[in-house]
Amino acid sequence: MFNQLVTNPSATRLAALRQELLRQGVEGFIVPRADEFLGEYVPPSGERLAWLTGFTGSAGLAIVLPWRAAVFSDGRYTTQLAQETDPELWERRHLTEQPPVDWLKEHAAGRRIGYDPWLHPQAALDRLAASGAILVPLADNPLDAVWTDRPAAPSALAEPWPEALAGQSSTEKREAIAAELRGAGQGAVVLSDAHSVAWLLNMRGGDLAHTPLALAFALLRDDASVTLFMDPTKAGPALREALGNAVSIEPRSGLAGALAALRGRTVRLDPEATPVWFANTLRAAGAELAAGPDPVRLPRATKNPAEQEGSRAAHRRDARAMVRFLAWFADQAPRGGLTEMAAAERLLAFRREEERFRAESFPAIAGAGEHAAIIHYRATPATNRAVNPDECFLLDSGGQYLDGTTDITRTLWTGPGAPPAELRTRYTLVLRGMIGLAATRFPAGVAGPHLDAIARRPLWEAGLDYDHGTGHGVGAFLSVHEGPAAFSRAAANVPLREGMILSDEPGFYLPGAYGIRIENLLLVQADKEVPGPRPWLRFETLTLAPFERALIDPAALVPAEREWIDAYHARVLAEVSPRLDEATAAWLREACAPL
Repeated sequence: MFNQLVTNPSATRLAALRQELLRQGVEGFIVPRADEFLGEYVPPSGERLAWLTGFTGSAGLAIVLPWRAAVFSDGRYTTQLAQETDPELWERRHLTEQPPVDWLKEHAAGRRIGYDPWLHPQAALDRLAASGAILVPLADNPLDAVWTDRPAAPSALAEPWPEALAGQSSTEKREAIAAELRGAGQGAVVLSDAHSVAWLLNMRGGDLAHTPLALAFALLRDDASVTLFMDPTKAGPALREALGNAVSIEPRSGLAGALAALRGRTVRLDPEATPVWFANTLRAAGAELAAGPDPVRLPRATKNPAEQEGSRAAHRRDARAMVRFLAWFADQAPRGGLTEMAAAERLLAFRREEERFRAESFPAIAGAGEHAAIIHYRATPATNRAVNPDECFLLDSGGQYLDGTTDITRTLWTGPGAPPAELRTRYTLVLRGMIGLAATRFPAGVAGPHLDAIARRPLWEAGLDYDHGTGHGVGAFLSVHEGPAAFSRAAANVPLREGMILSDEPGFYLPGAYGIRIENLLLVQADKEVPGPRPWLRFETLTLAPFERALIDPAALVPAEREWIDAYHARVLAEVSPRLDEATAAWLREACAPL
């Protein structure tokens, strides 16, 4: 028998990167979990952090020095980070509690640390520069130089999004943003967020698996003309006709020349969301830079009536798929024999039968038992666990429909036995927090950070909490995670506006045992019932699916909470049951019966 030499891929890749850093004359390198569009989701060609470290979460950063290396992520991924990275190679750090700037200050102050100017916004670099490290922009990404089997960039065809669903023509949108530029004395704005480009041009694509984007940059001028920078072969006749003559299409190689032509003009850049390459190139060309937020971001988040109605319609269809799944799961789970991946695939099969369904809005989080305590768990063939009787099962999933994006989480009890009292108590605390936020009425000017504590209060009163935000914005057939508004202590102070869609998803997680999360999507609406001159707002619940009755402790609810649940369940039954077969409708009637 021969001994086999087992090679650690992460160790080999880390060693190769360190050799390349030596060749390029720097003493370290920063690897963000981002591509040049700085979005949460990246194509396989942009998965640099995962390739180097093994960590596959959607938020993180690695710093490599010749003698040590660290990888950072937030509280959603604490367990996953520990599971996916090698402790012999990587120090694992909490992104906010042990920030990268502190690690750099301790280990690399005064040293030359390289970065790729396409992968970092100016604001992020400014924060890292406070460490005392000397940040050096590199013309060639050293990681790309050693990633010899890197996948090709995506090349899916871009398509027009129907104006009937968008609610506005691209011309109207471009003229409104151009008027804002003229009012600010700005000649152009760089749009580096592909979501903003998609919204502005009523364009969608297939470059990402779960977000309908055509990855592209755009330059919008004060005359409402646009240059769209993407591979021209991705724009078919239908898109070109929809864009019209005011929108030209150039390959990415034309970016530098287009920016050079702005010499002497004032150009707006979002320092939080634009690769620093753009600022460096514009400065070199003699343009004047105006720091300011992406002017598309807020209009994109404020859905117009057509987008709101599209989201309602998408949620009604998604509700039918979800209820069909819940009825199926209630029948199958107590018997045993299910797995996490099989359950997620069954829900996807139900969604695929719905009109206008395009894809999942993210890979489903299907965690049984202790896996449910991993906040952003992803079942793989290696981790795919049996869904056993008498345990918790957490399913966080969503759909991309042509007219809207959905996101829903339900925590289920597999049965057939009764759940333990502790679990019912904590599930009910989470449910009370979700209801508390959903039922809140608030004056205009209130922002997401002001409301985050409402969802946490029942848990706080019991000495419990969760290490993630309470909710995020959701796009209109765009990203399931959309800024700028969010329910989180760390969120930007952006006042909520009528038309915004946000998730409401408190939770509780006991590592090694179980996890609880309950999520509905909320649409911000004007509240006409509050007297007085000041405008007030309220939430309309979009998600339509019953809660897990076996886990609710009715005795722990106050009367208003019981009434809210009964009214919600009555609405679910009324809106969903007419589209179900009789057996599923009968299950739903029982699931939605008054408490």
